[in-house]
Amino acid sequence: MTNFSSWVFRRAGLCLAAIGVLTLVAGCAAFSDSQAPVDDQRATTSGAIDSRPLVLTTFTVLADMAKNVAGDHLRVESITKVGAEIHGYEPTPGDLTSAASASLILDNGLGLEKWFERFVKDFDVPHAVLTEGVTPIAIRGGEAEGHANPHAWMSPGDAQIYVANIADAFVALDPAHEREYRANAAAYQEQIAGVGGNLASALEALPTEQRALVTCEGAFSYLAEDAGLTEQYLWAVNAESEATPQSITAAIDFVRDNDVPAVFCESTVSSQMMRQVATEGGAEFGGVLYVDSLSEADGPVPTYLDLIRYNVDLIVQGLTSKEPSA
Repeated sequence: MTNFSSWVFRRAGLCLAAIGVLTLVAGCAAFSDSQAPVDDQRATTSGAIDSRPLVLTTFTVLADMAKNVAGDHLRVESITKVGAEIHGYEPTPGDLTSAASASLILDNGLGLEKWFERFVKDFDVPHAVLTEGVTPIAIRGGEAEGHANPHAWMSPGDAQIYVANIADAFVALDPAHEREYRANAAAYQEQIAGVGGNLASALEALPTEQRALVTCEGAFSYLAEDAGLTEQYLWAVNAESEATPQSITAAIDFVRDNDVPAVFCESTVSSQMMRQVATEGGAEFGGVLYVDSLSEADGPVPTYLDLIRYNVDLIVQGLTSKEPSA
C-alpha cells in the first residue's frame, strides 16, 4: 500500500474513532473494500469486479488511443475529464487515489502537463512519455517562445509514433499479450494514416496566400506542417490563455492581408477574441476545433479519429468557402 493510501486510511480511522457514527463506519468500510490500491479492482456498471491492470492517461485523447491498443486486456482511464483544460489542470484527491492504484501512467510530455511531475512524485508507478521519438516544433512568441510545442498528436503522422510508444509500454507491463498489443497498434496506425491523408489533398487548389490556419491557441503547428499551411494564433499555449492587443491586431492584419476566408478557435477556450478578428479582418468564424479534449460520447468527437476527421473537414470547409479575390 502506498504512503498516500496509508495516510488516507489512518486519517479515516482517527476520524471515525472520534465521531463514532456507525453509518460513517459502514461508508468507510465500503470505500476501503472497493478502492483499496492493493487489490487494483473496480466494480463495473454490472456489479462485477474489473481486475484488469489500470492504465491512467493525462487526458482523454491519449485514453482513446490507449484503448485502441489495449483491447480487452487493460482498463484505461483518463485523469482529466471531457472538456478539461489540460495545461493548468489541478489534480483532485480522487485523481491521487486512482494514481495510487494504477499499474502504468501515460503522459504526453513536451511540457504539456505542467502539473504532472508534482502529481507522480509520491507514487512508485511506472510511466511512459508518448512523444518520445517525435521531432518537436518550436513555439513562436509568448512566454514559451522557443520551447517545444506539445501538441504533436494533432499530426496524424506523429500520432502513429504515440501509438507505437503505447504498444511498447503495454508490452513492458503485460508481455503475455504482446502479440495482441502489436496487432492492435498496427491496425490503429493504418486507420490514422488513412484519415491524415485527406487535408493536404483537399487544399491543393487553394492559393498559396490563403493556405493559412488562424486559431486562438497555437495548437496546430504539427497539423499545419503536414498540410502546408501557414499558422497564425492569438496565444502560443493555453497556459497563457489571454490575447494581447498586439496579438489581436497582428491576427487581424494577417487575415486581411492574406484574404484568409475563415478563422477558428478551440473547444476549451472562449472564441470571443477570435470572432473579433473575423469581423475586423473580413473573414468568417469557421467554427470550433477540438485539440486537448474529446467530446462526450454523443458529441462530435468522441474518439481521436473523429477529432482528426472533424477538424480536417471544418478547416477544409472554412478555407475553401469563398472564391479567391481577383
